Amino acid sequence: MQSLPVPVRRLAAWCVVVLLVTAVAYVGVRLCVILRTAVIPVLLALLGAALLGPLHRRLVAMRVNSSLAAGLTCAAVLVVVGGAGYIVVHALIQSGDQIVASVRRAARDLSERFGALGTSVDDLAGNARELLGKFGGTAASGVISGISVVAEMVAMAVLALLLVFFFLRDSGRALGALRGMVPHGTGDTVEAMARRAFGAVEGFMRGTTFIALIDAVCITVGLLILRVPGALGLGALVFVGAYIPYLGAFISGAVSILVALADRGFVIALWALGVVLAVQVLEGHVLQPVVQSRTVQMHPAVVLLAITAGASVAGILGMLLAVPVTAAAFGVLGEARERYGGGAGGG
Repeated sequence: MQSLPVPVRRLAAWCVVVLLVTAVAYVGVRLCVILRTAVIPVLLALLGAALLGPLHRRLVAMRVNSSLAAGLTCAAVLVVVGGAGYIVVHALIQSGDQIVASVRRAARDLSERFGALGTSVDDLAGNARELLGKFGGTAASGVISGISVVAEMVAMAVLALLLVFFFLRDSGRALGALRGMVPHGTGDTVEAMARRAFGAVEGFMRGTTFIALIDAVCITVGLLILRVPGALGLGALVFVGAYIPYLGAFISGAVSILVALADRGFVIALWALGVVLAVQVLEGHVLQPVVQSRTVQMHPAVVLLAITAGASVAGILGMLLAVPVTAAAFGVLGEARERYGGGAGGG
């Protein structure tokens, strides 16, 4: 080994490091896949705690007991999320068949003009529920035999809500416990990395929720003005899709345009396209830079790769969780680069 040139030895050392890191990451991912019924509620609870942390801290600042503040926060979540979920599901149920029928009519029109392209869209619309069921089912297939997907999702939601309560109540002791688990002398570094990661997730959740609400309201108002059928359901689809960056906006926008094309004609479809593009320009050039300026900024290619990896691991839930998890990882890497990169450069 000593006879090899120094650059070759350095390359070999880096290869060993990369292989070790890859092996550890692979084992970690496999463990998360095997234990995903426990891992997914933990990740959802972390996202919920990141979103609800400011409310809990405000209640604590008002001299409310930490346990009571966490309980009130979780109760508020049940009311708000339950009400919003009811509105979204009700809107989708009321207009879901109408949206699918409109997409199929648009697909038939496209097939008359463009041939195979429209036929493919028609097949996709006709089998939309089956495709969504299969795709969403990949998040739970093979985990607990004999238990339905709905029951498993309800159990994970209940577990996630309980974990949100504990995460909020014990947030002050979490860092102390984390410092006690790491070797002596590294506590400050680990705490800084944890704060950076959680701050990235917190900013992502608050910013994405705010942006999703604005996108949904703007597109719903635009579709109502254009008298596109199923506007409320399409707005709900836009809100949910906003949590899947790029891909969600593309799918929800395409469905809105197809529905407008089928029921209101080519001119209204062009106006709907204009509304969708205007909202996307507003999001990309105003909302994203202003609202999420303090979060970890990731290249779109990284986001798309993260979404693809999340979908392959846990279906739709994986797609929803991929970006905040990646944002947390980038926060940790950014903190490590600031702490150790500067020192290396200074040497």
